Amino acid sequence: MKSIVRCAWANSDLSIPYHDGEWGVPSHDDRHLFEMLVLEGAQAGLSWETILRKREAYRRRYENFEPEIVAGFGARQIEAMISDAGLVRNRRKIESSIENARAYIEIARTHGSFSQWLWAYVDGRPIVTHRPRGEALPASTELSTRIGKDLHARGFRFVGPTIVYSYLQAVGIVDDHSADCFRAEASAK
Repeated sequence: MKSIVRCAWANSDLSIPYHDGEWGVPSHDDRHLFEMLVLEGAQAGLSWETILRKREAYRRRYENFEPEIVAGFGARQIEAMISDAGLVRNRRKIESSIENARAYIEIARTHGSFSQWLWAYVDGRPIVTHRPRGEALPASTELSTRIGKDLHARGFRFVGPTIVYSYLQAVGIVDDHSADCFRAEASAK
């Protein structure tokens, strides 16, 4: 029986299902796109495994990542989030996620949806790399730098090129599965 080959980083009870069912899968769902933006911003300086462990607490505190609700959070919600050990208790990250929700809503309002705005950067088609196993993935690209600058100009925070590149991978705008990963084989069909 042939064993399943995955990207090398997918090696835990949390990272395997995330890798197998979500990472690199094109998402056009605005709520999911907002969720991943919040989580990628929270991850800055931490491991993705830490964020996956805290994901359910984020879903609870962030009202299932409804941007309209998060945009209305005030001091009371911020203090409750900072005291919640289930979250990354960094005031700047929490406050930025609320500011980002407001900017996110504005993009969605002016472009029909956040998805339409974001996917326009790649003409609606994912960038597929499928590099050989062991080849390092870039920390950022020209695309992640350009999107990060645009987001920043629109009032977003925690959207540097490295965070944005991870975000693009998470929402399937970039498919960086290693060439021998079963997910790369599936997306090639």
